[in-house]
Amino acid sequence: MARTPHPYDLVIAGASFAGLVAAKTAAIRGLKVAVLEPKAAAGQHVASTGILTKEAAQEIDLPYNLTRRVYGVRLYAPNLRHVDLFAPDSFFVTTDTGRVLGWLAQEAQRVGAQILWRTPFQGAERKDGIFLFKGVNISARHIIGADGAKSAVARAFGLGLNTRFMLATEHEYDGLDADPRFLHCFLDSQLAPGHIAWVAPGPSLFHAGLAARPGRRPHLAAFLAKTAPIFGFEDARLVERRTGRIPCGGLVRPFATDGVTLIGDAAGMVSPTTGGGVGFAFQYGRRAAQVVADHLLHLGPSPEMALAKELPRFGLSHLTRLALNLAPPNALLSAALGTAPMRKFAQHVYFRERGGRGISFADFQARLNGLESPPLRANSAAPRNIP
Repeated sequence: MARTPHPYDLVIAGASFAGLVAAKTAAIRGLKVAVLEPKAAAGQHVASTGILTKEAAQEIDLPYNLTRRVYGVRLYAPNLRHVDLFAPDSFFVTTDTGRVLGWLAQEAQRVGAQILWRTPFQGAERKDGIFLFKGVNISARHIIGADGAKSAVARAFGLGLNTRFMLATEHEYDGLDADPRFLHCFLDSQLAPGHIAWVAPGPSLFHAGLAARPGRRPHLAAFLAKTAPIFGFEDARLVERRTGRIPCGGLVRPFATDGVTLIGDAAGMVSPTTGGGVGFAFQYGRRAAQVVADHLLHLGPSPEMALAKELPRFGLSHLTRLALNLAPPNALLSAALGTAPMRKFAQHVYFRERGGRGISFADFQARLNGLESPPLRANSAAPRNIP
């Protein structure tokens, strides 16, 4: 005799940034929530760099010891000359990504969400308004797909699929010789065509990686060799390697159907320009849970209708992605970096056109030096600056 499925109001596929934020919000709002996750624990095999803009960081309060604020961007041309960019009212936040996911899982469980580890989403059938799941004896009134760029939920219910991806690869290092005040970003159409390479200070480790436009592969080994005189990778300890796909085609269509909603990478909620998606995961993970709870408990509109007018359009970001895909010759990038138009474009990409507002970088640097920060080794081989 078949056992009666354990009933839930909401089942979320994926203990991702988006999925865990949605789980916590839905549980707080009174829904009985389960999360299906094929991994054995949160934070295993992390694919995200976990670099947040100021706006993304303000979407959620993260524990201070899992984050680090970075106030400037050092942008390098292919010839390794650089410009320093900043905005006094802005910053980036780097994270210990695995531990942040672990904390988000604990928060979701603390308010009542159940996380079913080692339990992938294998499909579901709907009967009389209730979803019955394959491979696990549970049921749900609504499903949220937060199961990544190659979403099984999207495939199961005929929703939109991501079809364009950037490929990214990254190493984490302990003891890297890099200036921790900056995100170090590199333009190089040969090594990172259509995107950038980066060296970023995290709360305890440095991240070094790069990504490439669809159809091209990033060349991490060549990047590390090229920038070794700046950062001394050979003297640092390699802690972890990771590789992942970044959707860059914008929001999938349709992103929802009756009883099923996609969020996060599964929905293509990733900036086509930068590849940033964690902020959208926080924002729309929370928002999707709110509208699902309102729909199930308070006669609110369907989640699809409620979310449709709020979702990101990525209009300008799509145009910027098309321009970046052209991957200009390195000689042109090196010549352009010190020009006013290129500075303005870079300022827009990194700081949304927020500039120095009348103060010099020296003044800004003095403010930086006055901040307390964890001691890291000083950069001993800084490349030439573009005045």
